[in-house]
Amino acid sequence: MFRKNLKNEFWTEKAKKEGYPARSVYKLKEIDEKFRLIKKGDKIFDLGCAPGSWLLYISERTGDEGVVFGIDFDDIKIELAKNIFFEKKDVMEEILKEKNFDLVVSDLAPKTTGIKNVDSGKSLELCVRAFEIAKIVLMPSGNFVCKIFEGSESDDFFKEIKKDFNFSTRFKPKAVLRQSKEIYIIAKDFNKG
Repeated sequence: MFRKNLKNEFWTEKAKKEGYPARSVYKLKEIDEKFRLIKKGDKIFDLGCAPGSWLLYISERTGDEGVVFGIDFDDIKIELAKNIFFEKKDVMEEILKEKNFDLVVSDLAPKTTGIKNVDSGKSLELCVRAFEIAKIVLMPSGNFVCKIFEGSESDDFFKEIKKDFNFSTRFKPKAVLRQSKEIYIIAKDFNKG
């Protein structure tokens, strides 16, 4: 327990010092550095973007030529840069009409109960929704990142993703606690069919 708190505190303090509202930014940063997903000028859709760390990081990486759309039912805790557009909305509702995104990222997470099967089932539901959205809004050869809590059905979901992308893998960033069931699915080069 003490180790868990130390790791949490390290990433949380680092985020504060660097001006990010949450430590989750280091998960995306590591994913981006390893898989080279975000480029200057990209158009990116961030699902479950509150409190705004991912929006801020993506905005910095895409630069003024890029554009970042974010949705969440919670408020964000950052000032919007000129290339960030935020809508307070539930992802289960109809999504914006924008298309041709280079990347869709989802850090969606359910309210957890502590019951692993229930939590992984709720996480899967959010991932399925994020994947549905990605298939609609991604441009051909676009990329997709999705947080999922590993469970009995996560392997089947991963197989579905593999059908629509030329590259896909699972990855656990260092900022994720070792005992956590949280992993990220990284999918590149969308086969829009």
